[in-house]
Amino acid sequence: MNPHPHGEELVVTPAPSPLPTVTVDPDALEKTADSDGTQPKVGARYIWLMVLAQFGVFIAFITPIAISLAIRVQELAPQNQEYLGYITGAGALVVMISGPFLGVASDRTRTRLGRRRPFMIVGTLVGVASLIVMALAPSVLILGLGWILAQLGWGQVLGNLQISTADRLPESQRGKVAGLTGFATQIAPVFGVVIASGLTGNPLLLFIVPGLVGVILVALFVIFVREEDSRGNRFEERITLRSLLGKYLYNPRQYPDFSWNWLGRFFFYFGLTLNTTFTAFFFASRLGIPVAEVAGIIALLGGVGVLATTIGAIGGGFLSDKLRRRRLFLVIAGSLMAIGMLTMAFSADLSVLIAGSLVVSAGIGAFAAVDQALLLDVLPERETDAGRFMGITGFATSIPQATAPLVAPLFLAIGATAGDKNYTALFIVAAVCVFAGGLVVLRIKSVR
Repeated sequence: MNPHPHGEELVVTPAPSPLPTVTVDPDALEKTADSDGTQPKVGARYIWLMVLAQFGVFIAFITPIAISLAIRVQELAPQNQEYLGYITGAGALVVMISGPFLGVASDRTRTRLGRRRPFMIVGTLVGVASLIVMALAPSVLILGLGWILAQLGWGQVLGNLQISTADRLPESQRGKVAGLTGFATQIAPVFGVVIASGLTGNPLLLFIVPGLVGVILVALFVIFVREEDSRGNRFEERITLRSLLGKYLYNPRQYPDFSWNWLGRFFFYFGLTLNTTFTAFFFASRLGIPVAEVAGIIALLGGVGVLATTIGAIGGGFLSDKLRRRRLFLVIAGSLMAIGMLTMAFSADLSVLIAGSLVVSAGIGAFAAVDQALLLDVLPERETDAGRFMGITGFATSIPQATAPLVAPLFLAIGATAGDKNYTALFIVAAVCVFAGGLVVLRIKSVR
């Protein structure tokens, strides 16, 4: 695998050969080209193996967040449940720092298996090892280290699956595939929790069984979706430590459409995080019941919300391909989410709160799917630096998820009396953010 570290530099042998391209397996392709003539359409085999692989990763990777980590924290530190937040926050920080570097490494990897598959293979192995570490961890510290490994391992599998879509998907299929993978990643945690709920008495099986599902489904993709040998790829730019650090930045003026998409995604996830982080406390406050009694309502919302999110993801993804429009659907999705959040903000009736939450869920599905397709439409330097720019895009998700909970108390304190929280103000700010996320993409010029 290349690049290899040598002292302070990552050395890649330069040569005057043309920049590399990735040739897809002809067996996985249709024989017709996309309307722009640049990328042939992928066949059903590629699409469904991609959907299954992402489904598997989410079962292996999200199940710990949903239930397994909480169970282990309760076992290891029953009086310190806040440790769960420290563990998940540390994992997110490591991924944010390492993302662009690993993206560059993927772009420049030269192996017989291609550029992306080696990272999927190694990531799966690291991911399985991380599950064993978490299952057998004797302390919260080791549990946290296991979760960081899981973020690095399974995160690389997911990241390179998504980079593969950037390598291969023509414009006319990006919304469809984003919608289907969005559907798969929404239902995967539900399946993971169902699997884990019957294994809570055995910590090893609690982590390993969902992990095995991920291993099998990722292996199917790696085995049956071939990638061209990349050992012949050559790069004119020499990678040093300084230039590698420079890969974390780019000139927004050089790629304005990518920058507007990044900003829209940032607003979207900032508003979404404000909304979802405090949902349980918000419902308890509005309904006048203890937080512990909200669990049943949240579970109901989760189950029905998956259906609403799925409808939004598949409907938005397929229609955006069919109509060849992305921006319109993102404006509609952002508007739906804002309407749902405002409905919740100004209501104390349970039925209305649930209705508002479902509208938000439908908007989430549509925005996430269509925005992923739009990202692929505007991704810079696709043939040489797709992994790098996908890593930079990850900042638009991770930064809001890390900072929104920290600034939320400022909004909760607006006009609030002692002991009260102004959830109305918080949800209004969240609505403004997601609406802005939809409006910002109207500044994109190269995509309708």
